[in-house]
Amino acid sequence: MSAFYEEMAGVALELISEFGQTITLRDTVPGEYDPVTGGSTPDVEVNQPAQAILQDYALQQAGMSYAEGTVIKQGDKKILVAAQGLTSPTLTTTVIADGATWTIVNVKEINPAGTPLVYELQGRR
Repeated sequence: MSAFYEEMAGVALELISEFGQTITLRDTVPGEYDPVTGGSTPDVEVNQPAQAILQDYALQQAGMSYAEGTVIKQGDKKILVAAQGLTSPTLTTTVIADGATWTIVNVKEINPAGTPLVYELQGRR
């Protein structure tokens, strides 16, 4: 079964690459304490290029609960990201697309049989 889902992850990447755009997933890794200087090392930004499709939420979804503790607000985007070859995004990851920076409010992983195919992110500016 795993080979099938690996192939489906490749198909998802192909289709999203063809019809979507390249975005950047940015994670900030906090610096570590340096006992010699008594301070900490600088934070490091880690960028992952990814293929994604940005969509507006349907009018009916605005104001509806999307996941526990979150609400879809006007201007939020549904960001579908091909998962193949990526480290899973988290709520501290930011998305850079179309010249804008989006914070991630919610992450859903489409993950049948343990193979991530697509990440569905709720982005907010």
